[in-house]
Amino acid sequence: MEVRINNSILALVEGDITREETDAIVNAANSRLAGGGGVDGAIHRAGGPSIMQECRKIGRCPTGQAVITTAGNLKAKYVIHTVGPVYQGGTKGEAALLKSAHLESLKLVSAKKLKSAAFPAISTGVYGYPVDEAAHIALTTIIDYLKEHADIELVRFVLFGLKTYEIFAAELKKII
Repeated sequence: MEVRINNSILALVEGDITREETDAIVNAANSRLAGGGGVDGAIHRAGGPSIMQECRKIGRCPTGQAVITTAGNLKAKYVIHTVGPVYQGGTKGEAALLKSAHLESLKLVSAKKLKSAAFPAISTGVYGYPVDEAAHIALTTIIDYLKEHADIELVRFVLFGLKTYEIFAAELKKII
């Protein structure tokens, strides 16, 4: 599914983010930048040890923030590591932190003058964020950013599993 936001394209696909050829892929990292399971583990496995070496030099990344490394063996040029919140019922500022994780990632895309980025469904795996709520926050944040920043040509959500894709697609239809 694709929609145009001014000069940019926002796309949703079901697939494996490690195969993306966008300028950057976004990693749902932990605050220690220590690798892990899910998207984080897949990116580190596919990208090789050079990504972890750069992460160790950076050290940490607070929840809601983002840092950037090269992409090792991946087809993308960069990996943007962002830390989404652990869902605790929605009353501990999780929505603002999830919005910030997306926004700070987009700011790095713009700062590096990149034209494309691929995002996973941040915080919806082991961090337990309800997919429909996360989709709404992610999509509205990115749409709002693209309306103000014509420098980014493509933002693609690469969603793992048909169910997650369908939830994001339904949410996008409500928003546009």
